[in-house]
Amino acid sequence: MRSVVLLLLGVHLANAATHSLKYVYTATTGMKNFPRFVDVGMLNGEVISMYDSTSQRKVPKQKWMADNLDQQYWDSGTENIKGTEQAYMNNIQVAMLRFNQTAGVHTVQVMYGCDWDDQTGETNGFRQEGYDGEDFLFLDLKEMRWISPVMQGIITALKWNYDRGRLEARKHYFSTVCIEWLMKYLEYGKSSLKKTVSPQVSLLQKSSSSPVSCHATGFYPKYVTISWMKNGQDHYEDVEVGELLPNEDGTFQKTSELRVTPEEWKKNEFICVVEHQGRAIRKILTEKEIRTNQESLCPSSSWWVFLGLWSC
Repeated sequence: MRSVVLLLLGVHLANAATHSLKYVYTATTGMKNFPRFVDVGMLNGEVISMYDSTSQRKVPKQKWMADNLDQQYWDSGTENIKGTEQAYMNNIQVAMLRFNQTAGVHTVQVMYGCDWDDQTGETNGFRQEGYDGEDFLFLDLKEMRWISPVMQGIITALKWNYDRGRLEARKHYFSTVCIEWLMKYLEYGKSSLKKTVSPQVSLLQKSSSSPVSCHATGFYPKYVTISWMKNGQDHYEDVEVGELLPNEDGTFQKTSELRVTPEEWKKNEFICVVEHQGRAIRKILTEKEIRTNQESLCPSSSWWVFLGLWSC
């Protein structure tokens, strides 16, 4: 699979007029001290609901979700996801047999949802499944069939393709039901979704031989640009821009790394420029600006660490 980061964030928001509703399941076996199953719901990349096998409850992660949806909605969602949890724990066992595995840490991940362009009216559905970080199955909604890129998934694809009634139900969900809920959630959260929060920007370095990271966090909406300048000129050499990551509070974070020796940056002026909503924040690379203690910047929730979205 394209990595958990892409599963949780995706690349479906091509422009400001496109909205997405997305759910991600993560089922694991052989991993201690973490829930065996987690379900995360997201609207436009913002976490709106969550379920895990430890709490056994589906809960709102945004106030406007709690305010607009009654307890019956959450109770019903909890019961439905419990059934899904059991199904995917069974699926892990099936996959282990297919791959001739008897033990170890293994993961099944599912991402599904829909997009809606509020300017053109165009809609799109998507569902893909992965095993141990690799693509396993995906649903081709145009051809209305499941496809597996690996031999071990072909049996499942054939079985699911034979069930035409279930395929039609999937088609109805992605073309109608998912879009209806997407529009409802957009209406419920319209005041919150229009908010603007500026990023907090810090320069980080684990050691003198490590890359210098320009870290922007706590911003909303998610569109941000991080670039580097050297002596007043745009600088692209030895620069690596990281993925956009969600924070638990609905804001986002992003990092750009610059590989440069202490001798070089002390002789030259390097500036990190973070642009967000028409505002530019500049941080000059100096010894004083560098923060080596990253613990204060780690997300408050351990879920993101568990899902591979952050390593503190």
